[in-house]
Amino acid sequence: MQNQFNTAQLRKTVLDMAWHGKTVHIGCAFSIIELLAVLHRNHLRFANNNPLAEGRDYLVLSKGHGVMAQYACMLERGWLSEKDVTGYFADGSNLKGLSDSRVPGLEVTSGSLGHGFSVGVGMAMGAKLNGSDQKVYAVVGDGEINEGPIWEGALFAAHHQLKNFMVIVDENGFQAMGTTDEVLALGSIAEKLSSFGFETVAIDGHDEQAIDMAVKALWASTSSQPKAIVAKTVKGKGVSFMEHNNMWHYTRLNEETYAQACAEVLDGVQ
Repeated sequence: MQNQFNTAQLRKTVLDMAWHGKTVHIGCAFSIIELLAVLHRNHLRFANNNPLAEGRDYLVLSKGHGVMAQYACMLERGWLSEKDVTGYFADGSNLKGLSDSRVPGLEVTSGSLGHGFSVGVGMAMGAKLNGSDQKVYAVVGDGEINEGPIWEGALFAAHHQLKNFMVIVDENGFQAMGTTDEVLALGSIAEKLSSFGFETVAIDGHDEQAIDMAVKALWASTSSQPKAIVAKTVKGKGVSFMEHNNMWHYTRLNEETYAQACAEVLDGVQ
């Protein structure tokens, strides 16, 4: 497993999908690469590596527009093929630009932001009622925290002591139309989640060791509180001209930018 989910290779897969599909949302996929890599490598449980295995852990990609990062991990697991990558958005492709629950490996249909979080809370409640040891991870963007369903779900999770639920916030500071501070200032996300009854830690979202330690520590806690990781990230992480550049939320690659981006990320492929 040591070389599986290599983050440079995952970014290369995202670039290949975006290039072949002539599509967008590269920057917001890059900011969650390390988070998903660590979850897939060390924490998510799938019996026999089956994405539909009964009793599996759930990964809810509430920020469904970052789905290419999940597709890259699904390719590593063998759930997707190279043909899926090169045929992204081509006629007959089952893969969409947003998370779609009809694709094994994607637990919810998300893209209408703020809703995936509450779906994940419902999954956690169901697992608790069933006496299951399943864990539910919900990855949300800091921009979608503007949405009311996030906080309704947070209150519900805390009230019902859903200690099997973990939200991971991709705090990259941007949303589609600007910075989060410009659109709707969030203040301290960690403090907000703590005040809503979550056991919360804040980390560097690109430090794989820190991510792993935070996940382990929260699950090891004896607290009955739901869990939260606020991960400080860089939108467009890994490609110099994409980092902190919100134009890459909706910009498509051309031959020059594709070649330059691939050259940068391939430096990290072993």
